[in-house]
Amino acid sequence: MANIQNRKAHFDYYIEEKYEAGIVLHGNEIKSLRLGNVNMNDSFCFLREGEVSVKNMHIAFYEHSDGFSSKDTRRDRKLLLHKHEIAKIAGKTNRQGYTLVPLKMY
Repeated sequence: MANIQNRKAHFDYYIEEKYEAGIVLHGNEIKSLRLGNVNMNDSFCFLREGEVSVKNMHIAFYEHSDGFSSKDTRRDRKLLLHKHEIAKIAGKTNRQGYTLVPLKMY
């Protein structure tokens, strides 16, 4: 399985805390992720209606999949976190200057 890192985030941001979260993926995205066809450089996370989502993460379309699969490679993907973690993140990101950035996928 691929180990994808967002190296640019370590240079652009000061990393204060790290969280580990699951991500909701659709069929062909899983195989593409295993091949390492992911670009996280311009991606960021945001809170909406009590849920955390990652935006602008590019997971390339898996070329051997059927034509009925989603072809939106930069769609918003929901992150799976505990409620207390989401509340803590919401409190931090409401402060001025705090941003939630994905660092690594494995």
